[in-house]
Amino acid sequence: MKIYDVSVTLGAETPIYEGDPKIEIIPHSSIKSGDSANVTLLSMGAHSGTHIDAPFHFSESGKHIDELSTDLFVGPAQVIEVADVDGLVTREEIASKVNDGTTRLLLKTGNSSSLWGRTDFEKGFVSLSKGAADLIVESGIRLVGIDYLSIERFHSPDHAVHRTLLENSVAIIEGLDLSAVPEGEYKLICLPLKIKNGDGSPARAILIDE
Repeated sequence: MKIYDVSVTLGAETPIYEGDPKIEIIPHSSIKSGDSANVTLLSMGAHSGTHIDAPFHFSESGKHIDELSTDLFVGPAQVIEVADVDGLVTREEIASKVNDGTTRLLLKTGNSSSLWGRTDFEKGFVSLSKGAADLIVESGIRLVGIDYLSIERFHSPDHAVHRTLLENSVAIIEGLDLSAVPEGEYKLICLPLKIKNGDGSPARAILIDE
């Protein structure tokens, strides 16, 4: 059994989506300073690093992160390595690679090999096309993940990809690092924090090759 940690390390040097809160990891108390224990204060946006979007992220009536069923985030998953056209993964590309019966799909794009070594946010990341989002819904896929901080093109005017997926109860994982993961079938474990009324949550994601 091989376990792949496909999470991004959170720290001050971790890139964040433009406009999101910066990541701060601050000592609140420390043994070196004479305190009885080390305690850290964490300050970051809910969509920092490897994270899960809740429907509430784009809809006032959508479910919050603490209302999502945990079984969405644990179970068989297929990793596919996909090419892009002008920065978008197309419907045709996904259709040519996804297996029948896949319910959790993780997209390994050029982001994994080229972007995670940088500390600055890259606006030209590879993302999902609206047609590909439609296919994911039509195929009965319940969860889709991608290897940068958004599944949608930077500053999309209508957020059509997010809305198409979330409004059809497709869970979204963003910020995966799939650089070391070959294409194939795995068991995914990726659980959000149980944040009351949250619009998203950082997560620790692993893939198990059994």
